[in-house]
Amino acid sequence: MKTIFTLNRTLALLVILMTATISAFAQTILSGTITDAKTKQPMPYVTVSFAGSTQGISTDNNGRYHLATNNNYNQIQISFIGYKTVLKDIEPGKAQVVNAAIAEDSRLLGEVVIKSGKKARYRNKNNPAVELIRQVIAHKAQNRVESYNYAEYRQYELMDFYLSNLSEKFKNKRIFKNYQFLFLKQDSTAIGGKNLLPVYMEEKLSQNYYRKAPYAKKQVIEASKQVKYDEKFIDNQGLKAYFSRMYQDIDIYDNNISLVTNQLLSPIADHAPDFYKFFITDTIKDQVPNLVELSFTPRNTNDLLFAGKLYVTMDGNYAVENVHLTVNKNINLNFVRQMQANLLFEKNNDGKYHLSQSDLKMEFALNKNKGGGIYGERKVIVDSFLVNTVRPKQTYEGPALEMAMNAENKNDRFWLLSRPDTLAAAKAGIYKNIDSLQTMPSFKRTMSWVNLFVAGYKDFGPFEMGPASTFYSFNPIEGFRARIGGRSTPELSKRYYFETYGAYGTLDQRFKYFLSSTYSLNNKSIYSFPQNYIRASYQHDTKIPGQELQFVQEDNFLLSFKRGANDMWLYNDILRLDYVHEFNSHFSYKAGLKKWDQSPAGGLYFLNMVGNNFNNVNTVHTTELSLELRYAPHESFYQGKIYRVPIVDNYPIFTLRYNEGIKNFFGGGYNYQSMTGNISKRFYLSQLGYTDVVTEGGYIFGKVPFPLMDIHHANQTYSLQLDSYNLMNFQEFVSDHYASINIDHNFNGFIFNKLPLLKKLKLRETLDFKALWGGVRSENNPSTDPSLLRFPVNSTGVATTYALNGTPYMEGSVGVGNIFKFLRVDLVRRFTYLDHPDAPKWGIRGRVKLDF
Repeated sequence: MKTIFTLNRTLALLVILMTATISAFAQTILSGTITDAKTKQPMPYVTVSFAGSTQGISTDNNGRYHLATNNNYNQIQISFIGYKTVLKDIEPGKAQVVNAAIAEDSRLLGEVVIKSGKKARYRNKNNPAVELIRQVIAHKAQNRVESYNYAEYRQYELMDFYLSNLSEKFKNKRIFKNYQFLFLKQDSTAIGGKNLLPVYMEEKLSQNYYRKAPYAKKQVIEASKQVKYDEKFIDNQGLKAYFSRMYQDIDIYDNNISLVTNQLLSPIADHAPDFYKFFITDTIKDQVPNLVELSFTPRNTNDLLFAGKLYVTMDGNYAVENVHLTVNKNINLNFVRQMQANLLFEKNNDGKYHLSQSDLKMEFALNKNKGGGIYGERKVIVDSFLVNTVRPKQTYEGPALEMAMNAENKNDRFWLLSRPDTLAAAKAGIYKNIDSLQTMPSFKRTMSWVNLFVAGYKDFGPFEMGPASTFYSFNPIEGFRARIGGRSTPELSKRYYFETYGAYGTLDQRFKYFLSSTYSLNNKSIYSFPQNYIRASYQHDTKIPGQELQFVQEDNFLLSFKRGANDMWLYNDILRLDYVHEFNSHFSYKAGLKKWDQSPAGGLYFLNMVGNNFNNVNTVHTTELSLELRYAPHESFYQGKIYRVPIVDNYPIFTLRYNEGIKNFFGGGYNYQSMTGNISKRFYLSQLGYTDVVTEGGYIFGKVPFPLMDIHHANQTYSLQLDSYNLMNFQEFVSDHYASINIDHNFNGFIFNKLPLLKKLKLRETLDFKALWGGVRSENNPSTDPSLLRFPVNSTGVATTYALNGTPYMEGSVGVGNIFKFLRVDLVRRFTYLDHPDAPKWGIRGRVKLDF
């Protein structure tokens, strides 16, 4: 009995000790809703934090919050500008729901009533909060990592994406019957809602180096892991690049912070007090150095600005120790339902602070208030931070981004030991679950049909048919045009690619066709970066002289509708040999051989004078060699099935082309040389939006007929083409030397956001201007040399093709964008050469573009 009693007592003590231990290490998990005590309405952007700490969060658009800690806190503090701060008791180590209703501060209201009977006007002058933020701005340079001569650190990144806010009804649909193992559950108050369906995850571990002089910033990726889909349906590298572009690093010390495809003004930008309101909402004196909590909100809630809180050190450095960022529900930002970013800074041995952790969460949806969406999170953890440690010179040399050998082949044990934070079991299973998903026949069938509707191709294993948008079109030369085509896939070969199409016109009753064969020299898809391939192709087809479309097939059905006369076409026979080589530095070159035969069609004739008689030239034969050099630093792409689209950034792109025509070489009829240079760049102008500028110039050496001159890019469709002249007629201007500039500015709603009747529509204003200077030298002008081909005339003998005569061609437009979140409509005005036949003075053009 004594033994049993002793054993029971021992077990009881063990239970008590285990319970105490579990309680000591149990996590406190809080959730709830904050409402206005008077109106009972949920309150967004209210700060909920553990009392006496800087650990907190802001409520979402529905007033909900979710907060967790491993520390032993007994109270939470709920605060909001103009409201009484509320303290609520909590039980450490438990999951609990804590709701609160907060009331307006009657002292502030009373003060307002005494002074003016209305809310006091916010002013920067004599405002202690503004004086403090000006100190933060003044000390920015000394508090940045760039203030050190050398710095290095290890960085871990985790990025994951989910289908979010999925209802139980949606989850239990028949289509998901076999996919239930994929769904994840979380607290219903968290961003993304209760039910999530993982679609992507990526991890990176890197070593980062910085050197002030000579400047160098380098990231060496030591390990990388990502969800990988079947390349037939999704380009994994393109997906990775697109997500990385949307979820970039947030540097609070920069004047502008990139968020999705826009730039938002930082709350500590040089001119932040002109756009933000600042309030001192708390002081924290239980840590060294003391902190001041600065709350900020946009002066205009529609502008591209943040709301949130800054915690500033009061040690004379005025450094940022903690940041909570969100956006106002009225912001002129498409599809972003919720956004939260938290930045934590850690103190160095020298008393300065460096970023130690950032967590960016965003949910995207067509409807900001309800329904499913896409939720993504990017978490960054920085450790092993060292300053002024000099490494060997070669450490800082080479490309800014470098992938270590075998970085993508690290095993699970490596990741388990290398992650600075434990990966939750639910997230750890995402890689395996999506791999399992791709083996399911139903998923493959679904992706095949999605590919047809989104990319325009129907997959048949080693071959895919499309693009669907070109199956049917019409024009005045061919009448109704039917086309069918396709290309091979990597399932047939990863080195050999074939593409073809056949077309037939009911009016001209002629067949057209295209054949190409491409050999990849780097054993990668010819559509992925960096390209390195050889291609041979032959095309027999029609073309409008001077029409160049960006990222769109010319026989797209929607572009069949055109204004004005459109009966001057070409039948082209083009044999090409091309070699393309891109480098990881984003320098590339393209060498080519082109044999080109042009025959006029419709109302176009090639005529010259032989003696005193007109001579009809059936075909212009040329053979030319070409070389193109291109440098696009830091360029990234979103990979499509028909093309790849550059993701526009603020880096310039330089292109230089040289062509040489060789007479009597493969039947070529002319000797000539041409040079073309092009520079394009986007300029971000903070709250004023951004400007895209393209400059180009060209010169042709030698004697050539007009079909071999630069036939300037005209547009007679009703689609707004940013790289073409939208009120210029096809083949209206030709030049053997020219210079041009295109300027397109998007204000991002800066003006409309201030107008009461328009700001709720979240429209965005645009301006566009194009100018073209050029001419034709006398040696290439048929009016001075009758042996050259005459410039075309219409059926009544009136000239339709001209040389620029010293006056530039100019057009401009004002537009309204973001109509229904996808449409831009411009009113276009042509300023010069209005005396030309059928020259339009005004026009309305539209452009479809989904943008954030």
